[in-house]
Amino acid sequence: MDIYALRKKGDRILRKVARVFLVVGIGPDFLTICSLLFAGIAAFFFWFSGKELYPWLGFAFLFLLVSSLLDALDGPLAREMKIASKKGDFLDHAFDRYADTLLIGGIVLGGWAKYEIVGFLAVSGVLLTSYFGVQAQALGLSREYRGILGRAYRLSILIILTFLNIVFPGEVGIGLARFSFLGWAMLIFGILGVFTAIQRTFYIWRALSKSR
Repeated sequence: MDIYALRKKGDRILRKVARVFLVVGIGPDFLTICSLLFAGIAAFFFWFSGKELYPWLGFAFLFLLVSSLLDALDGPLAREMKIASKKGDFLDHAFDRYADTLLIGGIVLGGWAKYEIVGFLAVSGVLLTSYFGVQAQALGLSREYRGILGRAYRLSILIILTFLNIVFPGEVGIGLARFSFLGWAMLIFGILGVFTAIQRTFYIWRALSKSR
């Protein structure tokens, strides 16, 4: 089964879960707001976990997990309710950027990135990737989701590496390239994020050249 088939299967599962919120009368905007709130709380615990690993990193993991789940459900819920709108889309993407910045900021302030340049790369990679994704739409093209490291993959990586950091709190690597698992997450976000932004730049440029 290829990645696109897995994504379609995942979308079907999310829509089934979204129907639970539909039954109890919870709307997609509420999920979007709650997702940002939980991301902010997770960021706070990431910050504090750098000073004392337990239990703060565990709390960060739990709130990150809930935030990611709610973020994944707001779109399917809007489609199930047939109320998908530009306002909702704007709110979702704006709050996603706030959540990304808060989470990375909390991890960096907690000292997990180890080097300041790693934190800088992580923020740059994430924001540039997101910018080029929506810039394509601003130029009259379809929103650009392609590239090696989209947001869903970033959150999956962060969830997995946060869990590994709880189980194995030491550093992994050789010499200067020794990081905690959260440090590796930041490095991955930085390097692959910038690479994804370059990929999207190429895709957009090629599409604009064809549309002349």
